[in-house]
Amino acid sequence: MIRTKPNVRSAGQGPEVVLLHSSGSSSRQWDALVDSLQGRFRLHAVDFHGHGATPAWSGPARMTLADEAALVEPLLHAAEDGVHLVGHSYGGAVALKLAATYPTRVRSVVVHEPVLFRLLFDYNARHAPAQDVLATAASIRNWLARGDAHEAARRFVDFWSGEGAWDALPVTRQQAVAARMPAVEAHFHALFYDTLDRARIAQLRMPMLFLTGARTVGATRRIGELLRYALPYAHHEMLPGMGHLGPVTHAPIVNARIAGFMDAEVALQAALAPLREAA
Repeated sequence: MIRTKPNVRSAGQGPEVVLLHSSGSSSRQWDALVDSLQGRFRLHAVDFHGHGATPAWSGPARMTLADEAALVEPLLHAAEDGVHLVGHSYGGAVALKLAATYPTRVRSVVVHEPVLFRLLFDYNARHAPAQDVLATAASIRNWLARGDAHEAARRFVDFWSGEGAWDALPVTRQQAVAARMPAVEAHFHALFYDTLDRARIAQLRMPMLFLTGARTVGATRRIGELLRYALPYAHHEMLPGMGHLGPVTHAPIVNARIAGFMDAEVALQAALAPLREAA
């Protein structure tokens, strides 16, 4: 496995939290959450391959989700008491990959619309949610092959945020997203071929919160439903008024929910610690 040194921005003191961003974004998407939590948590915001200040994937084979998770593994092993994971979209998928691979090192998981496309394909690859994802990935791949990263980025942004969303972005933001499209295309490939399936996800037992926007697209709405079936004992919430980019477009609301869950879990684990020691 290729070992890339990721860019990690750390702040605060307390129980350790790893923040994982969405495709086409960077660790900066969590700045407001870091500001609100750093008084009581130690936060590590990680840039994925080809995003932020982390170099692009340079391995001889196509990047896998395990390769992306490898960026985060040192943080899990260095934390004396394990870490809490927070992820959005692609970052949510990586968080669940880490939780399934290192369950004893993950204390809790909070994810907003993890893009576990494998769940869609295993359920019914011919259903519209799965077909929409496949068509979008193919369009991105084709436009990149033609050398048009901006058109690839248009397809990506409009898929998640609705037609016209790309045109509404400032030019500087368009340029930043377009520059990351080769890495974004690699994300789709990694997700399509990953082995994390519903059976492995159903084995997870750490505290978990799954958030879905009430106005999201069909693919992530269906993934949210499938996760409810796989993990009925986890917390599942539908957040009104937002779509897939809720952590960005409605950051105060999503961040408050994340903070509330984290505070409650840390308080509960602290209260249970004496009982565990006595046992």
